[in-house]
Amino acid sequence: MSVMENTTDGTWDSLPVQLHESILETLRELKFTHMTPVQSACIPLFMGNKDVAAEAVTGSGKTLAFVIPILELLLKREEKLKKMQVGALVVTPTRELALQISEVMEQFIQKFPQFKQILLIGGTNPVEDVEKFKEQGANIVIATPGRLEDMFRRKSEGLDLAGSVRSLDVLVLDEADRLLDMGFEASLNTILGYLPKQRRTGLFSATQTQELEKLVRAGLRNPVRITVKEKGVAATAVQKTPSRLSNYYTVCKAEDKFNNLVAFLRQHKHEKNLVFFSTCACVEYYGRTLETLIKKVSVHCIHGKMKTKRNKIFADFRALKSGILVCTDVMARGIDIPDVNWVLQYDPPSSASAFVHRCGRTARIGNQGNALVFLLPMEETYVNFLSINQKCPLQLMPPIGDVVDVLPKVQAMSLADRAMFDRSMRAFVSYVQAYAKHECSLIFRVKDLDFATLARGFALLRLPKMPELRGKNFPNFTPTTVDTETIRYKDKNREKQRQKMLAELKDKEKTPLPRKNFTRNKAWSKQKNKKERRRKNAAKRKLDQDSEAEDEDLSELLNDTRLLKKLKKGRITAEDFEEQITNGPKSKHKPAAANCSEGEDVEALSENL
Repeated sequence: MSVMENTTDGTWDSLPVQLHESILETLRELKFTHMTPVQSACIPLFMGNKDVAAEAVTGSGKTLAFVIPILELLLKREEKLKKMQVGALVVTPTRELALQISEVMEQFIQKFPQFKQILLIGGTNPVEDVEKFKEQGANIVIATPGRLEDMFRRKSEGLDLAGSVRSLDVLVLDEADRLLDMGFEASLNTILGYLPKQRRTGLFSATQTQELEKLVRAGLRNPVRITVKEKGVAATAVQKTPSRLSNYYTVCKAEDKFNNLVAFLRQHKHEKNLVFFSTCACVEYYGRTLETLIKKVSVHCIHGKMKTKRNKIFADFRALKSGILVCTDVMARGIDIPDVNWVLQYDPPSSASAFVHRCGRTARIGNQGNALVFLLPMEETYVNFLSINQKCPLQLMPPIGDVVDVLPKVQAMSLADRAMFDRSMRAFVSYVQAYAKHECSLIFRVKDLDFATLARGFALLRLPKMPELRGKNFPNFTPTTVDTETIRYKDKNREKQRQKMLAELKDKEKTPLPRKNFTRNKAWSKQKNKKERRRKNAAKRKLDQDSEAEDEDLSELLNDTRLLKKLKKGRITAEDFEEQITNGPKSKHKPAAANCSEGEDVEALSENL
């Protein structure tokens, strides 16, 4: 394993391998005058036909560490790539990160018109992607796992991507640990099944996990492991956040948490801030709230359930000089947004590694940056946990000043628009559900949550119906006196639809349920046709006759048994026995007794016994 210190002293000319002049020219144009450690370590190894597993702090320049070797390896191919031949494949977990890598790649291949790249991500029409690939071809594919797997399966539409990747030279899995965390393991296995074994493979990540270690063992041949640490940090205790990051925490009650956030953002309205929430519903609710409460500031929202708008929102926010991006962990990995001043973690993430990645959206490539996490009083031990588990020390931030109570305004927003009321209820429910799934369950315990205080912090008008609240009383929470069913949607079409549904429900309640025409139970014999009844009756009579015969036979057998016992005990003579057997009631045994000797008759009865 190679461990390198995070300095940026090396120039591109100091590399042990020679880079193409056009690549050096692009680096000069982009003003990348010096290499980062991960670049100086990975580029020569990748170009020297080695598989690489690189771990480096977020924001350390990992993208160029594989973009440059990809181009160099494709340029050195003996056989030039044809239009439909894919020479390099980059797989990354989110569409924003894929878009970002594509932009970097595009800047370099402008000087190499022989190479074409294609971006295959969600949020676009897959049919259009198929047509684009068939029409233009692609030598470099940058994709998210789900869309890439889908494209492999579109052979019926005239696209043979499996055939195109047979010429593959390089595979890169960026944010490889996140690819596994997000449940893409099955998709990755499918994708890897299409790729040739003889290739160069690179895994890049800011953190290493056990799952990633398994992938390294299974997918890389004699990999070179590279770990880049911060300057001045011991190799045995690698700090996973940038060295120029100031990392803070603040502790406040659930009902004061949002007030503190609003006060902080108002004080930093001329800066670029990212605010992380735990769920998509929380982003929708608090994002709309912040748009109203913080004037003259551009507020954008991004979460994983957005389909078509994400790419535009991401591009718009990157172009801003100041503003607020309210988001989930979909923006936590590898995303390079210029000049982010503060990363605010309103909700601590579900995993400790995600905490590190969130913080890494600022203080990138040696720049200064700040991060702040909001904790409830019962969560304060999370600070020690992060220090030990992630080598991520936090310092207590001085109390935020000029905090005012904005929750009444938020409640007024819910009373004025049912859409806002719905968002508040969904946000609360989703928050509690996410809290229950927290990786650090010893600190984040649902049963320790004060639901009344939490509901006030969410500015709820009433408590929702959910399993966690069933059968509990909350005297500390006072619901609104307004009947929430009377709250109307501001969107007239939506309200019209709601009123229509309510009217239909009302009609159903008024209209008594139609009585079902139950057929009164008839006697069984009357429900069958005559022929069937006769057959059943005949069978029943035969059954009764057989039963009577069996009863009669059994009675005779018992009587004969009693006579035999008397004979054996000497109570009757053999003549008496013969006479009673012969002259008794007719039975199926009598003919046999009349024609047999006394001994034979007794022997036959003994066998019956």
